[in-house]
Amino acid sequence: MYKQIDANKNRTVLLMGVFLVFVIGLGWLFSYLYNNQIILVVAVLIAFVQALVSYYYSDQISLAVSGAKEAKRKDELTLFRVVENLSITAGIPVPKIYIIEDPSPNAFATGRDPRHASIAVTRGLLDKLNKNELEGVIAHELSHDKNYDIRLMSIVVVLVGTITLLADWALRGMRFGGRDQDKESSNLKAILLVIGLFLALLSPLIAKLIQLAVSRRREFFADASAVKLTRFPEGLARALEKISADKEPLEAANKATAHLYIANPLKNRHDKIGWFANLFNTHPPVEERIKALREME
Repeated sequence: MYKQIDANKNRTVLLMGVFLVFVIGLGWLFSYLYNNQIILVVAVLIAFVQALVSYYYSDQISLAVSGAKEAKRKDELTLFRVVENLSITAGIPVPKIYIIEDPSPNAFATGRDPRHASIAVTRGLLDKLNKNELEGVIAHELSHDKNYDIRLMSIVVVLVGTITLLADWALRGMRFGGRDQDKESSNLKAILLVIGLFLALLSPLIAKLIQLAVSRRREFFADASAVKLTRFPEGLARALEKISADKEPLEAANKATAHLYIANPLKNRHDKIGWFANLFNTHPPVEERIKALREME
Protein backbone atom coordinates (compact mmCIF):
# COMPACT_ATOMS: atom_id res chain seq x y z
CA MET A 1 0.00 0.00 0.00
CA TYR A 2 2.72 2.46 0.98
CA LYS A 3 4.69 1.58 -2.16
CA GLN A 4 1.61 2.45 -4.24
CA ILE A 5 1.26 5.82 -2.49
CA ASP A 6 4.96 6.65 -2.93
CA ALA A 7 4.91 5.60 -6.60
CA ASN A 8 1.95 7.84 -7.37
CA LYS A 9 3.51 10.80 -5.54
CA ASN A 10 6.68 10.43 -7.60
CA ARG A 11 4.80 10.09 -10.89
CA THR A 12 2.70 13.16 -10.15
CA VAL A 13 5.79 15.24 -9.31
CA LEU A 14 7.39 14.05 -12.55
CA LEU A 15 4.33 14.99 -14.60
CA MET A 16 4.13 18.44 -13.00
CA GLY A 17 7.84 18.93 -13.71
CA VAL A 18 7.34 18.03 -17.37
CA PHE A 19 4.40 20.44 -17.50
CA LEU A 20 6.40 23.34 -16.05
CA VAL A 21 9.37 22.71 -18.34
CA PHE A 22 7.00 22.60 -21.30
CA VAL A 23 5.43 25.95 -20.36
CA ILE A 24 8.79 27.65 -19.79
CA GLY A 25 10.26 26.25 -22.99
CA LEU A 26 7.25 27.26 -25.05
CA GLY A 27 7.25 30.75 -23.58
CA TRP A 28 10.96 31.22 -24.25
CA LEU A 29 10.62 30.01 -27.85
CA PHE A 30 7.74 32.34 -28.71
CA SER A 31 9.37 35.26 -26.89
CA TYR A 32 12.54 34.71 -28.92
CA LEU A 33 10.75 34.35 -32.26
CA TYR A 34 8.73 37.55 -31.82
CA ASN A 35 11.31 39.49 -29.82
CA ASN A 36 8.70 40.15 -27.16
CA GLN A 37 9.62 39.05 -23.66
CA ILE A 38 6.26 40.05 -22.25
CA ILE A 39 4.36 37.26 -24.04
CA LEU A 40 4.94 34.66 -21.32
CA VAL A 41 4.30 37.12 -18.48
CA VAL A 42 0.96 38.32 -19.87
CA ALA A 43 -0.16 34.78 -20.73
CA VAL A 44 0.57 33.57 -17.20
CA LEU A 45 -1.25 36.54 -15.64
CA ILE A 46 -4.40 36.06 -17.73
CA ALA A 47 -4.47 32.31 -17.15
CA PHE A 48 -3.81 32.80 -13.44
CA VAL A 49 -6.69 35.25 -12.98
CA GLN A 50 -9.01 32.89 -14.81
CA ALA A 51 -7.89 29.95 -12.68
CA LEU A 52 -8.16 32.01 -9.47
CA VAL A 53 -11.85 32.61 -10.06
CA SER A 54 -12.31 28.92 -10.73
CA TYR A 55 -10.27 28.04 -7.63
CA TYR A 56 -12.51 29.96 -5.24
CA TYR A 57 -15.90 29.28 -6.84
CA SER A 58 -15.56 25.97 -8.71
CA ASP A 59 -16.96 23.98 -5.77
CA GLN A 60 -20.18 26.00 -5.69
CA ILE A 61 -20.49 25.80 -9.47
CA SER A 62 -19.87 22.03 -9.53
CA LEU A 63 -22.45 21.35 -6.82
CA ALA A 64 -25.05 23.56 -8.49
CA VAL A 65 -24.49 22.04 -11.94
CA SER A 66 -24.76 18.53 -10.47
CA GLY A 67 -28.05 19.30 -8.77
CA ALA A 68 -26.60 18.50 -5.35
CA LYS A 69 -28.57 19.48 -2.25
CA GLU A 70 -27.08 19.71 1.22
CA ALA A 71 -28.01 16.65 3.28
CA LYS A 72 -29.66 16.75 6.68
CA ARG A 73 -28.20 14.60 9.44
CA LYS A 74 -31.55 13.28 10.60
CA ASP A 75 -32.35 12.01 7.09
CA GLU A 76 -28.93 10.50 6.27
CA LEU A 77 -27.62 9.35 9.66
CA THR A 78 -25.58 6.39 8.34
CA LEU A 79 -23.84 8.54 5.74
CA PHE A 80 -23.05 11.24 8.29
CA ARG A 81 -21.55 8.72 10.71
CA VAL A 82 -19.36 7.19 7.99
CA VAL A 83 -18.10 10.61 6.90
CA GLU A 84 -17.52 11.79 10.46
CA ASN A 85 -15.66 8.63 11.57
CA LEU A 86 -13.39 8.60 8.54
CA SER A 87 -12.74 12.35 8.84
CA ILE A 88 -11.57 11.81 12.42
CA THR A 89 -9.33 8.95 11.26
CA ALA A 90 -7.91 11.13 8.48
CA GLY A 91 -7.39 14.05 10.85
CA ILE A 92 -9.34 16.55 8.74
CA PRO A 93 -12.48 18.65 9.35
CA VAL A 94 -15.79 17.01 8.49
CA PRO A 95 -16.78 18.25 5.02
CA LYS A 96 -20.23 19.42 4.04
CA ILE A 97 -22.33 16.55 2.73
CA TYR A 98 -24.56 16.76 -0.34
CA ILE A 99 -26.98 14.36 -2.02
CA ILE A 100 -27.63 14.08 -5.76
CA GLU A 101 -31.03 12.52 -6.35
CA ASP A 102 -29.96 10.20 -9.14
CA PRO A 103 -30.17 6.36 -9.26
CA SER A 104 -26.69 5.99 -10.77
CA PRO A 105 -24.09 5.18 -8.06
CA ASN A 106 -21.28 7.73 -7.93
CA ALA A 107 -19.69 10.42 -5.74
CA PHE A 108 -17.28 13.33 -5.88
CA ALA A 109 -15.37 15.70 -3.62
CA THR A 110 -14.75 19.36 -4.20
CA GLY A 111 -13.22 22.29 -2.35
CA ARG A 112 -9.83 23.98 -2.40
CA ASP A 113 -8.61 22.51 0.92
CA PRO A 114 -9.88 20.33 3.81
CA ARG A 115 -11.38 23.36 5.58
CA HIS A 116 -13.49 24.24 2.53
CA ALA A 117 -14.42 20.75 1.39
CA SER A 118 -17.67 19.16 0.31
CA ILE A 119 -18.64 15.61 -0.61
CA ALA A 120 -21.57 14.77 -2.87
CA VAL A 121 -22.98 11.26 -3.24
CA THR A 122 -25.81 10.05 -5.42
CA ARG A 123 -28.92 8.36 -4.10
CA GLY A 124 -27.95 5.34 -6.15
CA LEU A 125 -24.67 5.03 -4.26
CA LEU A 126 -26.47 4.94 -0.92
CA ASP A 127 -29.05 2.43 -2.18
CA LYS A 128 -26.70 0.02 -3.98
CA LEU A 129 -23.58 -0.16 -1.79
CA ASN A 130 -23.19 -1.86 1.58
CA LYS A 131 -21.46 -0.14 4.50
CA ASN A 132 -17.93 -1.43 3.75
CA GLU A 133 -18.23 -0.35 0.12
CA LEU A 134 -19.64 3.04 1.12
CA GLU A 135 -16.72 3.52 3.52
CA GLY A 136 -14.30 2.79 0.69
CA VAL A 137 -15.90 5.42 -1.54
CA ILE A 138 -16.08 8.05 1.21
CA ALA A 139 -12.46 7.36 2.18
CA HIS A 140 -11.45 7.89 -1.46
CA GLU A 141 -13.23 11.25 -1.59
CA LEU A 142 -11.85 12.37 1.76
CA SER A 143 -8.39 11.48 0.44
CA HIS A 144 -8.89 13.91 -2.44
CA ASP A 145 -9.56 16.61 0.16
CA LYS A 146 -6.66 15.62 2.42
CA ASN A 147 -4.25 15.34 -0.51
CA TYR A 148 -5.19 18.83 -1.80
CA ASP A 149 -6.08 17.36 -5.18
CA ILE A 150 -8.38 20.24 -6.10
CA ARG A 151 -5.55 22.69 -5.40
CA LEU A 152 -3.19 20.64 -7.55
CA MET A 153 -5.64 20.54 -10.43
CA SER A 154 -6.08 24.31 -10.13
CA ILE A 155 -2.34 24.69 -10.73
CA VAL A 156 -2.68 22.41 -13.75
CA VAL A 157 -5.51 24.64 -15.03
CA VAL A 158 -3.15 27.63 -14.85
CA LEU A 159 -0.52 25.77 -16.86
CA VAL A 160 -2.99 24.51 -19.46
CA GLY A 161 -4.40 28.01 -19.84
CA THR A 162 -0.93 29.46 -20.24
CA ILE A 163 0.01 26.96 -22.93
CA THR A 164 -3.24 27.52 -24.81
CA LEU A 165 -2.80 31.30 -24.75
CA LEU A 166 0.82 31.06 -25.89
CA ALA A 167 -0.13 28.78 -28.76
CA ASP A 168 -2.96 31.06 -29.84
CA TRP A 169 -0.76 34.16 -29.78
CA ALA A 170 1.98 32.36 -31.68
CA LEU A 171 -0.39 31.37 -34.48
CA ARG A 172 -1.73 34.91 -34.69
CA GLY A 173 1.78 36.35 -34.71
CA MET A 174 2.87 34.11 -37.57
CA ARG A 175 0.34 35.84 -39.80
CA PHE A 176 2.30 39.07 -39.50
CA GLY A 177 5.82 37.89 -40.06
CA GLY A 178 8.71 36.66 -38.06
CA ARG A 179 10.75 37.76 -35.12
CA ASP A 180 11.58 41.24 -36.40
CA GLN A 181 11.80 43.25 -39.58
CA ASP A 182 15.56 43.05 -40.30
CA LYS A 183 17.10 40.73 -42.86
CA GLU A 184 18.31 38.18 -40.36
CA SER A 185 17.23 34.78 -41.62
CA SER A 186 19.63 32.27 -40.17
CA ASN A 187 19.12 28.54 -40.38
CA LEU A 188 18.55 28.47 -36.62
CA LYS A 189 15.70 30.93 -36.90
CA ALA A 190 14.13 28.94 -39.72
CA ILE A 191 14.33 25.76 -37.64
CA LEU A 192 12.85 27.49 -34.61
CA LEU A 193 9.99 28.86 -36.70
CA VAL A 194 9.13 25.35 -37.85
CA ILE A 195 9.31 24.06 -34.28
CA GLY A 196 7.24 27.01 -33.08
CA LEU A 197 4.52 26.35 -35.63
CA PHE A 198 4.48 22.66 -34.76
CA LEU A 199 4.18 23.38 -31.02
CA ALA A 200 1.60 26.11 -31.55
CA LEU A 201 -0.64 23.62 -33.34
CA LEU A 202 -0.08 20.67 -31.00
CA SER A 203 0.65 22.24 -27.61
CA PRO A 204 -3.01 22.62 -26.50
CA LEU A 205 -3.52 18.92 -27.21
CA ILE A 206 -0.31 17.99 -25.42
CA ALA A 207 -1.28 20.15 -22.45
CA LYS A 208 -4.69 18.52 -22.24
CA LEU A 209 -3.14 15.05 -22.32
CA ILE A 210 -0.77 15.98 -19.48
CA GLN A 211 -3.70 17.40 -17.50
CA LEU A 212 -5.64 14.15 -17.92
CA ALA A 213 -2.57 12.11 -17.00
CA VAL A 214 -2.24 14.07 -13.74
CA SER A 215 -5.96 13.57 -13.08
CA ARG A 216 -5.68 9.82 -13.62
CA ARG A 217 -2.68 9.58 -11.30
CA ARG A 218 -4.58 11.41 -8.57
CA GLU A 219 -7.26 8.71 -8.74
CA PHE A 220 -4.69 5.98 -8.09
CA PHE A 221 -3.23 8.04 -5.25
CA ALA A 222 -6.67 8.60 -3.70
CA ASP A 223 -7.41 4.86 -3.93
CA ALA A 224 -4.18 4.07 -2.07
CA SER A 225 -4.86 6.78 0.51
CA ALA A 226 -8.39 5.45 1.03
CA VAL A 227 -7.02 2.01 1.88
CA LYS A 228 -4.70 3.67 4.38
CA LEU A 229 -7.82 5.01 6.12
CA THR A 230 -10.07 1.94 5.98
CA ARG A 231 -7.43 -0.82 6.06
CA PHE A 232 -9.82 -2.77 3.83
CA PRO A 233 -8.96 -2.52 0.11
CA GLU A 234 -11.65 -5.03 -0.85
CA GLY A 235 -14.40 -2.60 0.19
CA LEU A 236 -13.35 0.03 -2.36
CA ALA A 237 -12.58 -2.63 -4.98
CA ARG A 238 -16.10 -4.05 -4.74
CA ALA A 239 -17.57 -0.55 -4.78
CA LEU A 240 -15.74 0.25 -8.01
CA GLU A 241 -16.97 -3.01 -9.53
CA LYS A 242 -20.58 -2.13 -8.71
CA ILE A 243 -20.26 1.46 -9.89
CA SER A 244 -18.62 0.52 -13.19
CA ALA A 245 -21.08 -2.32 -13.84
CA ASP A 246 -24.13 -0.16 -13.23
CA LYS A 247 -25.90 0.84 -16.44
CA GLU A 248 -27.92 3.74 -15.06
CA PRO A 249 -26.75 6.97 -16.76
CA LEU A 250 -25.81 9.83 -14.46
CA GLU A 251 -27.97 12.57 -15.92
CA ALA A 252 -26.33 15.43 -14.01
CA ALA A 253 -22.81 14.64 -15.26
CA ASN A 254 -21.10 16.45 -18.12
CA LYS A 255 -17.60 16.81 -19.53
CA ALA A 256 -16.84 19.77 -17.27
CA THR A 257 -17.54 17.85 -14.04
CA ALA A 258 -16.75 14.26 -15.09
CA HIS A 259 -13.21 14.35 -13.67
CA LEU A 260 -14.56 15.01 -10.18
CA TYR A 261 -16.40 11.70 -9.78
CA ILE A 262 -14.88 8.54 -8.30
CA ALA A 263 -15.62 6.68 -11.55
CA ASN A 264 -16.18 8.13 -14.99
CA PRO A 265 -19.89 9.05 -15.10
CA LEU A 266 -19.73 9.25 -18.91
CA LYS A 267 -18.46 5.68 -19.27
CA ASN A 268 -21.56 4.44 -21.09
CA ARG A 269 -21.10 7.17 -23.72
CA HIS A 270 -17.59 6.02 -24.59
CA ASP A 271 -17.83 2.24 -24.68
CA LYS A 272 -15.89 0.38 -27.35
CA ILE A 273 -14.43 3.40 -29.11
CA GLY A 274 -10.81 2.26 -29.09
CA TRP A 275 -7.54 2.96 -27.36
CA PHE A 276 -7.15 6.47 -28.82
CA ALA A 277 -10.29 7.71 -27.06
CA ASN A 278 -8.93 6.34 -23.78
CA LEU A 279 -6.18 8.98 -23.93
CA PHE A 280 -8.89 11.55 -23.20
CA ASN A 281 -10.46 9.71 -20.27
CA THR A 282 -10.46 11.57 -16.97
CA HIS A 283 -10.10 8.29 -15.03
CA PRO A 284 -7.77 5.28 -15.32
CA PRO A 285 -9.46 2.00 -16.34
CA VAL A 286 -11.48 0.60 -13.44
CA GLU A 287 -9.91 -2.81 -14.00
CA GLU A 288 -6.45 -1.37 -13.31
CA ARG A 289 -7.63 0.36 -10.15
CA ILE A 290 -9.29 -2.80 -8.84
CA LYS A 291 -6.18 -4.85 -9.64
CA ALA A 292 -3.97 -2.36 -7.79
CA LEU A 293 -6.30 -2.39 -4.77
CA ARG A 294 -6.32 -6.16 -4.54
CA GLU A 295 -2.53 -6.26 -4.68
CA MET A 296 -2.25 -4.02 -1.63
CA GLU A 297 -1.30 -5.55 1.68
